[in-house]
Amino acid sequence: MSPDLLQGFFESITGQIITVVVIILLFTGILISGKGKKIDTNAMVSSAILVALAIALNQIILFRMPQGGSVTAFSMLPIVLCAVFFGLRRGLMAGMCVGLIDLIFNPYVIHPIQMILDYPLAFGALAFSSLLFTKKFGIIPAYLFGVSCRYFCAVLSGIVFFGQYAPEGFNAVTWSLWYNLTYLGAEAVLTTLLLSIPSIRKIIYRLKEKAIL
Repeated sequence: MSPDLLQGFFESITGQIITVVVIILLFTGILISGKGKKIDTNAMVSSAILVALAIALNQIILFRMPQGGSVTAFSMLPIVLCAVFFGLRRGLMAGMCVGLIDLIFNPYVIHPIQMILDYPLAFGALAFSSLLFTKKFGIIPAYLFGVSCRYFCAVLSGIVFFGQYAPEGFNAVTWSLWYNLTYLGAEAVLTTLLLSIPSIRKIIYRLKEKAIL
């Protein structure tokens, strides 16, 4: 399928309906816990709030890159918090929901694999932050690890699908590494400064304790 047809499909009503159905299925997965297939409405409602917060913050664009990507107002943090509060599986599904909702609002698709890398997989990768959230490693290292996982997806997509846009002096690899670092790195720095405030971290740890009750 040509890039124009793919783009047109995801901009169409049919494409958007299919995307919404997938989002609903993902939220159903969040509702059902992995242990004993129990229903956990707290996890679903809290995840839905965090997904909505991520989408809202994603609309507050501080700087937009010319070839895609932007620095937003801490929009990656809610996905990280969802993973930290409710585990990797639910965090992955919540992140994928955010990516698919972003696909509805801002579709740019030239290849199916590129779409997966740039939307559900990139946002879902933020959930790997939960693997680093321990008593030894707090929220800041966990957040930075999650952003690094999203960065990997963005770099891979850039190398494979956008290498032809590399300016003189760069190849596909170096340009993708640099380009994606500029906006993801800038937002990571801003969010790290926010998380460096002790009262913010205390709130997060208290919410974490309530989430696991």
